[in-house]
Amino acid sequence: MSALDLSRPPAPPPQEGEVEQRSLVPVTLAYLRRTPAIPVLLVVVVAGAIAFGTTFFSARNFASMAVASSFLLIISVGMTFVIISGGIDLSVGSMLALGAVLTAYSAQWGSGPAIVVPLAVCTAIGLTQGLLISNGRLPPFIVTLAGLLFARGLAFKVSDNGNITHLIPEGEWVIKLGQSTFLGVGLPAWIALGVLLLGMVVLYRTRLGHSTYAIGGSEEAAVLMGVRVVRVKLVLYTLMGFLGGLAGLLVAARSSSGLSTIGAGFELEAIAAVVIGGTLLTGGSGGLTGTLAGVLLLGVIENLINQFGTLSYYHQLVVSGAFLIVVVSAQSLFAKRELRRAGRVT
Repeated sequence: MSALDLSRPPAPPPQEGEVEQRSLVPVTLAYLRRTPAIPVLLVVVVAGAIAFGTTFFSARNFASMAVASSFLLIISVGMTFVIISGGIDLSVGSMLALGAVLTAYSAQWGSGPAIVVPLAVCTAIGLTQGLLISNGRLPPFIVTLAGLLFARGLAFKVSDNGNITHLIPEGEWVIKLGQSTFLGVGLPAWIALGVLLLGMVVLYRTRLGHSTYAIGGSEEAAVLMGVRVVRVKLVLYTLMGFLGGLAGLLVAARSSSGLSTIGAGFELEAIAAVVIGGTLLTGGSGGLTGTLAGVLLLGVIENLINQFGTLSYYHQLVVSGAFLIVVVSAQSLFAKRELRRAGRVT
């Protein structure tokens, strides 16, 4: 050691707060790279506030966006679980339509049947899909595609090929689930928030959530770890059916009617929101915070396009599709960088 080194006083040890701050910064940056929807959402909101002022940046408009995004958020919570496990569910849009039609159809016998029937039927369809995927070992894509056709066909059957629009009778309290407000925000938004928070607890704090990540990372390794893969998949697809029915119930309660044509393409919007939120389509990685950001980002984009007035819904699809490509490309680059870094370490 040189004389210069000996004459230099030793550096003081870092304080506890400094260590936490130094470690927090790279973790936060890495999280934002995996979840680009969060910073992009903030940028889009600021840009909207500058461009449209209080027409966009107001409590009333935000409350409206919250309600409009609540149905997609409910479905996206379940879709996050399914995609993290390495699966996919294409039936949720048709499940939403079936839930809405059954809610309005069953309301003629009261609010109780209007709630129980759609939830029971959609959960049963989800359970059937789960059995075929987990026990039958059939591809989720094929099974849920068949579920998409079955649920949509059943919705058309109940509505006489779409010729009959069932209406919920006035005075039925089930309507309050879609039209009541709390603190100035529609009740569907609060229900969606409750589903999100409950989903976070299950995903991050329970054995089911940990097993979901394990199966998505490597199903073979999960089996060796003692994870009950069949049971977990069965629960996930059953849950997806239930949430599809719940979203449909709220849509019907919101509009006081059930249309067999609604929800077309909703499964793609849910998948887009989940992937934009940072969940990998290959499974094993992702989270509900990013999914929330993805859903809100799609909702804000739609709202901004409506603010222009001269733009159509197709512009939203173009913007969302372009952003989805960017996000997936960024995820791929990030994953390759992590693999190279892991290779250097090992």
